[in-house]
Amino acid sequence: MSLRRTPFFAHHKAANARLIDFGGWELPVQYTGILQEHATVRSAVGLFDVSHMGEVFVRGPKALEAVRHLVTNDVNIPIGRAQYSPMCHPSGGIVDDLIVYRMSEAEILICVNAANRDKDFQWMVANNPFPGEVEFVDEGEAWAQVAVQGRHAAATLQRLTTADLAAVPYYGHTTGTVAGVDGCILARTGYTGEDGFEVFLPKDGADLLWPAILEAGAGFGIAPIGLGARDTLRLEARMCLYGNDIDDETTPLEAQLGWAVKLSKPDFIGKAALVAQRETGLKRRLVGLKVADKIARHGNPVVIDGAPVGVVTSGTRSPTTNENIALAYVPTSHAAPGSVVGVDVRGKAAEAVVVKGNFFERDY
Repeated sequence: MSLRRTPFFAHHKAANARLIDFGGWELPVQYTGILQEHATVRSAVGLFDVSHMGEVFVRGPKALEAVRHLVTNDVNIPIGRAQYSPMCHPSGGIVDDLIVYRMSEAEILICVNAANRDKDFQWMVANNPFPGEVEFVDEGEAWAQVAVQGRHAAATLQRLTTADLAAVPYYGHTTGTVAGVDGCILARTGYTGEDGFEVFLPKDGADLLWPAILEAGAGFGIAPIGLGARDTLRLEARMCLYGNDIDDETTPLEAQLGWAVKLSKPDFIGKAALVAQRETGLKRRLVGLKVADKIARHGNPVVIDGAPVGVVTSGTRSPTTNENIALAYVPTSHAAPGSVVGVDVRGKAAEAVVVKGNFFERDY
């Protein structure tokens, strides 16, 4: 089966990017090297092709109520704002984690993870509480998407649009023309821990945007960034990756995403299970670890007194702090900051300490 390609594929080839199969898409994992690309985003600005992400539009007079039924967060946001939220099964397991953009009184955009595009859309349609009044439309094939991330992201994009980006707050969005491409949505969101924007743009004309952004950011040291650095950046910022840190078998409460679960809402899919889990008590939690001597990787067992008690979901050596960092599910008895567990790295034990908060915080 041939791999799918984004409108920017020719630019990746021309830049001699190393391309990989990522969920059926042929995408760049790196251009010049993960460490260099990671540092570029932390110090300057980077450009990411995220056109593999999915876009579902929810339309109708009860669009907001329908979305509130599907997701755990309250979506108590005005037009022009966005909100992060898990979407759960009745069991409390996570179907996906999403960003919900309120476009108007009767229209909402939901950005879904690439690997879950079909699954999410089918789930939403099957669980539409107002069929006939609310319509879910998969428009993933009509849109491309780029992320411009880093301390100079806003300045780079501002050169290409008349939209006032300084007026867009974190998790806010606006619409406008970017580099001559009409009908773009510019959202101050991202997956790196840096300031930046994710730009949704109609696929027609999208090809022209890539070189325009690189030219606009040339004075700031912009560079194209691949999936490898995207992963190390998001892990330093302690952002979950669906399929690694969260999935159908993990709940938002276990994953420390309780801040995005509003049990005070009248109802939503999974509420009863999450209320019950909170009342009976969690058996495990997703925690951040700093690992001594060895680099923990996805799948490494977490051990206490030599016995496996959990598993590492993501791990790397932080390019920014030069520490070995990881996310892992551990028993709640060892989930408090300062707790010590072991990680079995290829048959050898490494001591790991539970830490609070992100592994990296930007300084601006």
